[in-house]
Amino acid sequence: MASWSEKMLQLLRRMNNFHLPGSSLESCLRFEVAGEQVGWLYPKVASILGRFPAVFRPYGSTITFSSGLDTFESRSVAVDEVLQELRREATFTCLIGWRDEVRHLWYMLDNCPSSSLLLDCSVRHTMVKECEEEACIPQGLAEQARPVGTVSYTYEDDEGIFPECQFVFDLELPLNFQPHIGDGEVQAFYYYPIEKVKDLLVSEEFKPNCAMVVLDFLIRHAIIEPDSEPYYHEFVAGLHRSL
Repeated sequence: MASWSEKMLQLLRRMNNFHLPGSSLESCLRFEVAGEQVGWLYPKVASILGRFPAVFRPYGSTITFSSGLDTFESRSVAVDEVLQELRREATFTCLIGWRDEVRHLWYMLDNCPSSSLLLDCSVRHTMVKECEEEACIPQGLAEQARPVGTVSYTYEDDEGIFPECQFVFDLELPLNFQPHIGDGEVQAFYYYPIEKVKDLLVSEEFKPNCAMVVLDFLIRHAIIEPDSEPYYHEFVAGLHRSL
């Protein structure tokens, strides 16, 4: 039976599998916007996007937007038209359930709070906003959170390639503080001893990308130390892979 350390190492390898031998990395094309890489494309996907030369253009091993689509607004409109067409054709399974169709949701253990970075909002503003909306943490308290780094990784599965970077904050809450469900995106809050948290990280109950944020916390606060953790270096490296 695998140990806790081996299970955590397996989780990190799964979340970084795009960089492992046997991945599709070598065959993928770069996707760039205004000269900056924002993702990767499978050759099959690039071929499909080639059907829309007014929106996408290839150069070398890179796909970017066609000339003329040089603003956020023009790109957004053009991409929306492409996605609507591909949705009608059922080209990609990830578009099934998009917009007005019903998706089935299930809850997993997560960080408190977590959110995608909002358009035209700073990282700190997004953090404070989500604290208030997701857990009813007052603005004055949320503003005491300290930025402590990032967690980054790239994985691929049947849905595509996912390069992700999470901005991490630490916020020490008063002992008598209790979060409350705000916007309905949370089912419940749990307050667990650290050993139970560690056990949950390698279970099927915890979202893998969120487990990585907790692992980062455990390392930064010396709950996991190099003298007692045989995969300490692999853990640290797996939390901070280049996108």
